[in-house]
Amino acid sequence: MQGRHNGLQIEKGKTMEKMIAYCGLICHTCAIFLATREKDDEKRAQMRAEIALKIKELYGKEYKPEDINDCDGCRTKSGRIFCKDCQIRNCAKAKSIENCAYCTEYACEKLQEFFSTDTDAKKRLDQIRSGR
Repeated sequence: MQGRHNGLQIEKGKTMEKMIAYCGLICHTCAIFLATREKDDEKRAQMRAEIALKIKELYGKEYKPEDINDCDGCRTKSGRIFCKDCQIRNCAKAKSIENCAYCTEYACEKLQEFFSTDTDAKKRLDQIRSGR
């Protein structure tokens, strides 16, 4: 069975549901999401240091490890969100769409720029858009 419910994409033949972010990322595999759930303080601090370096490498934004706050996924209704200021997230929320695959302006310039750093996100949204 395949379908969608409250931002969760259910894949045929899979028992685990994936929370697909507006941009096409899978929240449950996001390093920030995983660091949020890490119980070991030392390991969580190490993960956040690595995340800060990766953000600089991929997006050119400066973050300190302590700037990497907890995140329960960008589609969470109530909870912790790292990417509150994300232009893609804010645009999709303003349009009240489940994710960018449902946007009439798909794939906009902001999304194209993001896809240059994550081609898998594009593939996911393309797949959702095509109804597969």
